[in-house]
Amino acid sequence: MVAKGAAQFFYGWWIVVACLASTLIGNALGLFGAGVYLHAVVVANEWPIGALSGAITVFHVVSALLLIPVGSVINRHGPRAVVALGSIALAGGVAGIGQTDAPWQAYMAFLAMGIGWACLSTTAVAATLAPWFERYQGRAMSIASLGASAGGMLGAPVLLYGIAQVGLARTTALAGLCAITFLQPLAGFVLRHRPQDMGLSPDGIPLLQHAAPATDGPCWSRLAALRTGKLRSVIAAFGIGMMAQVGFLTHQVTLLAGSLGILDVGYTVSATAVAALLGRLALARYADRINVRMTASIVLSTAAGAFCLLGLFTSTVALVGGSIIFGLTVGNVTTLAPIIVRREFGAVSFGAVFGIASCGIQLAAALGPLLYGLLHDAFGDYRNALLLAATLDVMAAAIIRFWGREPR
Repeated sequence: MVAKGAAQFFYGWWIVVACLASTLIGNALGLFGAGVYLHAVVVANEWPIGALSGAITVFHVVSALLLIPVGSVINRHGPRAVVALGSIALAGGVAGIGQTDAPWQAYMAFLAMGIGWACLSTTAVAATLAPWFERYQGRAMSIASLGASAGGMLGAPVLLYGIAQVGLARTTALAGLCAITFLQPLAGFVLRHRPQDMGLSPDGIPLLQHAAPATDGPCWSRLAALRTGKLRSVIAAFGIGMMAQVGFLTHQVTLLAGSLGILDVGYTVSATAVAALLGRLALARYADRINVRMTASIVLSTAAGAFCLLGLFTSTVALVGGSIIFGLTVGNVTTLAPIIVRREFGAVSFGAVFGIASCGIQLAAALGPLLYGLLHDAFGDYRNALLLAATLDVMAAAIIRFWGREPR
């Protein structure tokens, strides 16, 4: 990770830090913030939660459809313009949600947030890091993804506290301002396209030390990759897993608010994110040495157990304990998909291949909030939604374990 004869710090790790910061803000105000906005807007306007859950679905569908061009643009031109655009869109959507007084306005705000989140998503981060690391690609991706856990730890409680103290409109306006303030400098001054532009190759080895360019396997087209069981299994397993996960995260605040006080809800959401951070730290330590498909199967099975606990028991201990167990799986369900694709398809094709994979995963995930909302309105609680989520996760665990296999 150092240049020959010097203790120079490899610039790729600064790219990791920048990606960590962007995922922190994107997840705090996007993925984890969505549930807070949903609850606040529903309570303020007395709208049915099932009706507004469709706005969260729009958020995820829009971001899903943009993941293919996001991955391709970063692969070809670098991440600067993408992250700059994402910060503007996210800031506008978050600020707009605080000004809504009609459902259609909420839908438009979540649409803008979807554009922003696509530009700051796991796909964007993974495509940004792909050219910079080979030996340490699993570790780099896992470390960058720690920002998502930190965003969950900070986002929900800070947003809930701000809404309680100064109101939804002021809180979301300040949140949007923070997104612009932090992300624009990262895009302009820190992010770079490839290590070759700085006279380095992946992992920081000077280009002059290479007798010949390193090969990275075949160059996959999207269609060729989609024909493989390896990619289809990733799309199916993580699409199902993310559907269950995103649906729960979107409705977690509303689920907990039925039994806990608002501060305890914030603490529980934060504890969920702390658990996600611990899970990601463990993955960062061992990501480059484990069978990632087996690990993904274990993670999805653990999430299924957490959903069973939350669906079958309604005590405070069950709600908090189930949320924490679920939290251990949250970050790794998100992080393992790009690690598997990067390992099995290589860096050259990663932007295009994972772009199409993440689009399919995100489209499936977009159904989660709506599914939870409709089942809640139909049965009066979240029990059936949670038990269905547990069943789906068991299916996903079997798919990733037995359909496709990790190469030597």
